[in-house]
Amino acid sequence: MRIISWNIQWGRGADGRVELDRTVAALRAMPQADVICLQELAQNLPGLKGGKQEDAVAHLAAAFPDYHAVFGPAVDVADGAGGRSRFGNLVLSRLPVEQVFRHLLPCPVDPGVPSMQRGCVEVVVQARWGKLRVLTTHLEYYSGRQRITQVSFLRALQEEVVSHSRAQAPTGERNPAFSAHIRPASAVICGDFNSEPDSPEHALMAADISPDVPGWRDAWRIARPREPHAPTVGLHGAEWPDRPYCCDFVWVTDDLVSRVAHVAVNAESDASDHQPVLLELRD
Repeated sequence: MRIISWNIQWGRGADGRVELDRTVAALRAMPQADVICLQELAQNLPGLKGGKQEDAVAHLAAAFPDYHAVFGPAVDVADGAGGRSRFGNLVLSRLPVEQVFRHLLPCPVDPGVPSMQRGCVEVVVQARWGKLRVLTTHLEYYSGRQRITQVSFLRALQEEVVSHSRAQAPTGERNPAFSAHIRPASAVICGDFNSEPDSPEHALMAADISPDVPGWRDAWRIARPREPHAPTVGLHGAEWPDRPYCCDFVWVTDDLVSRVAHVAVNAESDASDHQPVLLELRD
């Protein structure tokens, strides 16, 4: 099973041009993924550098017609002309999607620091070995306080899902909305964490949750324990950042550690200011 994670910067390449067809071509050039997790997709959002209020969600969904598209806008505002402007994360899945959850991440006040609302899209897919949750997220860039709070939320979300799966029981309720749809503890979460491998945010994400709750493990460190994280930004001369480093991660729950076969950063693409990350899981 292959999962790709990529912050596409609304289709804006390292050269500053927005070309969504280039984004599509870069994805097609990679090994075919079962699930594609993308961050920074815009719909009708004015003011983005190089953009013309493109609908990146529609463009990507049309380019991959064999995939089920699940968009989770974290920013959703009126455009002043009767429409909506949105910005968020997209999941494209070739696997059957059984459930969808769209989470808004916490955003505590951090005076004097710019920030935007952030989100996390979660789908439950049917992998060949069973059900699997796949989540993609994009944490705050400017505020360390918000990032730490958002990591804490992702840890608490895992604990909540596990608790529900163990406590769920039939209630006799006939309304199908109340039917028991148990989410698996097994999960992959990927995206732009806007923090580095030696950061407090990374350390908190990697910390054990509890003896009864499968915690998050950095898939790179599982697959490549002797190698430092490959840089996922700063490779192709984009205006940001001023040095190469890693801020895009793939995490798996404890029970999936033995399934992690391969993790790689595609260092060749210049179709964004970030690089795609590929995870392969053994069946």
